[in-house]
Parts: sequence; C-alpha cells; structure tokens
Amino acid sequence: MSTEDIRDVKAVMFDFYGTVVDMQGSLTRAITPYLDRKGYTENLPGRLVTWWRRTHFENSMIDALLHRDHTPYRQIGFEAVDYTLDRAGIEHTDDEVRDLVSEITRLDPFPDVVQALADMKSHGLKLYILSNGDPDMLAAGVPFSGTEHLWDRVISVAETDSFKPHKTTYQTAAALVGLGRGEILFVANHAFDCIGAKAAGLRSAFIDRRKRPFGNGRYPADVTVSDMAELAGLLRAR
Repeated sequence: MSTEDIRDVKAVMFDFYGTVVDMQGSLTRAITPYLDRKGYTENLPGRLVTWWRRTHFENSMIDALLHRDHTPYRQIGFEAVDYTLDRAGIEHTDDEVRDLVSEITRLDPFPDVVQALADMKSHGLKLYILSNGDPDMLAAGVPFSGTEHLWDRVISVAETDSFKPHKTTYQTAAALVGLGRGEILFVANHAFDCIGAKAAGLRSAFIDRRKRPFGNGRYPADVTVSDMAELAGLLRAR
C-alpha cells in the first residue's frame, strides 16, 4: 500500500451506513427490547439484524441491477424487516415494522469516526457522504451521529436514481461535487462499495474493521486500513 495511490485526492466521500455509523451494533441494541417483548428467544438479536441487513442489501442490489424506477430506501427497509420477522415466526404489525425501520435514523458512529473526520477536514479535504439512504432519513441520521458539522455535502442516491454500486451513482456524485473522479477517495467498510467506486473511476479505501478478505483483484482498493484513524494518518502523510 502506498500513499502515492491517493496523492491527488482532494475530497473524501464516505458510505454512511456501516462505515460512518455502526449499523449492526445499533440495530441489534434497538431490536433487543422488541424481541424481549415478543418473548422471542430462538435466535440471538444480532442474527436477526444480519438477516434484516442481508435482505435489505439483496433487494437494493436487485433494484440497482434493474435500473428502472428508484425504490426508496425506507420502502426496501420495510420489506426487509417484514420478511425477517416472518422468517423468524414473529407475529407483527405494519406499525411495528415501521418503528424498527425508523431506528436506521438513530445509529451511533464508530468510536474513531468523529475525530478522524475532523482531522481530515483540518487538512483541507472536502468531506462528502454518498448514501443509499433516503434524503429524509439522512437528514435525521447524520445529525444524530454527531457529524453534521463536518460534511460539505450529503448526497442521497435519490439524486442519482440508483442504489450503489451502480456505476452511474458514483459518476453522478462526482459531477455533483464538481470534481474529477480520480480526485475523490471513496471510503467504505464493505468491499462491494469500494469495487463499485473503483470501477466508476474513483479512488477507493477499504475500512477492514471485520478483518475479512477484500475478495476482488480486478478493482482492488487503493488503500486498506483498519479504521478511520489510520486512514486520516495516511491522508496526512501524502
């Protein structure tokens, strides 16, 4: 890994859910009292959240592949939670599903995030979010994360008409911030987003929090780091 790969970067663009904020941990904490009230003990809460997130991911990927009318993130979330509760055999109402989906607007940041973002900002980098979330969900979730003051712009894929990792999503985001694709470092905690950004012409950084293989040699990340603090240090050292 070499900082030469990110020497020309002028801006850093982040995935939000799962990269800036801890989606798995926060949703597990949110669903636990709900499962307690239901008397559900068959699976651990974290496992149900994994089902929920995997279903949400699969359905958003289908929507991106179809590349037709963009389906709101909240709607896909409703379908994912409804499916997950059905799969677990938990009787539920539509209002309960909507309440669980609304927890996506109340996710805590990873501990290293706020300081690392402030460090990047202090070194003259522009900071952006490019998220699959709906505009109203991000309008609530970004302030909740305590990072609202650090962003130059928050971009929902609703502005690009397709979920990530469709290539037009990253290309449109680059155009919206007025930079060349090679001047933007896209950061994600999951490989698919890094692969999509790299294939679209952006630089990419993989936050390997879970210590898993990246798994793609055709569009490798330009840098791989263990957390945001390490990324901030690399950007300072360019």
